[in-house]
Amino acid sequence: MQNVRALPGVFHLFAAVILSAFPPAYGNSYTSLIYEDYVYRDNIKTVRMHAKGWEMSYPVIELGSDDALVFSFDDLDADVKNYQYRIIHCNADWTRSSLFPSDYMDGFYENQIDNYRFSFNTFVPYTHYSLTIPNFDVSPKLPGNYILKVYEDFDMENVVLTRRFMISDPVVHIHARVHRPQLTQHYHTGQQLTFNILHPEINITDPHSELFVTVMQNGRTDNSLIGITPMFIRAREIVYEHEEKLVFPAGNEFRNFDTKSLRYQTEFIRNIEFSGGINHVELQTSHSRHYSRYFSHHDINGRYLIRNEEGRDPSIDADYVMVWFTLPWDVPFDNGNVYLLGELSDWNFYHWNMMEYNHDTRAYELGMLLKQGYYNYQFAFLEDGASTADLTFFEGNFFETENDYFIKVYHRPPGSRFDRLVGTLRVNSRN
Repeated sequence: MQNVRALPGVFHLFAAVILSAFPPAYGNSYTSLIYEDYVYRDNIKTVRMHAKGWEMSYPVIELGSDDALVFSFDDLDADVKNYQYRIIHCNADWTRSSLFPSDYMDGFYENQIDNYRFSFNTFVPYTHYSLTIPNFDVSPKLPGNYILKVYEDFDMENVVLTRRFMISDPVVHIHARVHRPQLTQHYHTGQQLTFNILHPEINITDPHSELFVTVMQNGRTDNSLIGITPMFIRAREIVYEHEEKLVFPAGNEFRNFDTKSLRYQTEFIRNIEFSGGINHVELQTSHSRHYSRYFSHHDINGRYLIRNEEGRDPSIDADYVMVWFTLPWDVPFDNGNVYLLGELSDWNFYHWNMMEYNHDTRAYELGMLLKQGYYNYQFAFLEDGASTADLTFFEGNFFETENDYFIKVYHRPPGSRFDRLVGTLRVNSRN
């Protein structure tokens, strides 16, 4: 590979670091909790949470059903640690609710993660931890938002990771469609969402104060629409038809690469090389698609699947590989940073998914340690001080793009102490 040939000593040293214990990214003491999907340590990788039996699902299950959520992560220290977890109830805006644990869950407040397995036949060793919710130890009993908080050695301040999930009590019906915007400025580059909420089973006196509605595009949280107000209110029907507020940048289809097998080079892979005790996968050089024509191809909307074609159980026999990304760019940005964005980065902006500018090659470059599988990703620019990334520079915006939209409706009637998740809907721009 070009990068390995240029700096072999650096990558041998980097590989040696990978195979050793990772230090915590932000120190050993955590005095504040981030109520979002967040990983606090560099040795923790591939954090997943989804409905049992459907890896592509959002982490939401129905209250009182037989559904369960599957949660898992890998620890690259490859030892056995004393991990505990707690479930925390949150408001619709993901701030902590005022409820006591006994109000929103049955079982024990603090529980042990004791289901773990060691990796098998991999160059990068790791320990795979997993659990299901609900389980024999704990079961949420109220609809709404929840945070799964994992920490170590019974020390609540020694946080390892947090993960969002939801319990739904579907008593409203949501009808939605995605269509081309009518406004001229968004006609070629945006997608507009229109939906209505039917509530024959519950009484909503004042939707403006009782309802809290959010919309998420694909899995992104940085550009979510939060606290949307209705346009019209009819008998047992609430209508959301905003021409401006419900328009999303359409973006582009996600880029992808496939590392399910390391025996051959799949599309978009330039080279595979074993160096320093680890496999390095160099992707084809990426280029900006801002001024390109739209090209339709199937993607999984920013998500990833863990797979190993030569193995039997990818949760423990899929190896970790160093994947190298290159994005040519004439001059580096001086007012922000470039990130690799997707579920592979928790849709977050960590230090380890931020690209570095190489003045010699005049390109942004990044090496990411990723478990074998099939991945979607895009390049994003985050301006200094901003919380929402802009993908336009690198990906462009095309109204034809296939996107998922996830609508959540919360209800808090007068006198209630918490927000009930009373309806969810996943709608696709092609359907």
